[in-house]
Amino acid sequence: MAGSLLSVDFEVYGQVQGVLFRKHLQEMAMNNNCVGWVQNTKRGTVIGQLQGPPESVKTLKDWLKKTGSPKSRIVRCVFKNEIEIKKLEHSEFLVIK
Repeated sequence: MAGSLLSVDFEVYGQVQGVLFRKHLQEMAMNNNCVGWVQNTKRGTVIGQLQGPPESVKTLKDWLKKTGSPKSRIVRCVFKNEIEIKKLEHSEFLVIK
């Protein structure tokens, strides 16, 4: 369906804190017309939400699973609550401290 948007929550496990992971993800999201947020957790993971066109969300999901920032080491990435949405719920992609 033309004009559809996706929203998905994620959690990335591995060496993903202290390696500029959130900053690189923010740049990737902005370059791929995605909005949402990302933040570190106390358990050493990174969580967040992506929203955007399906192809863009797929690109970001692949990046979260396989690539990450240059110094990160991704063990696994879990995606939850993937749904089609009618409009974006965020206006930009935020790094939450």
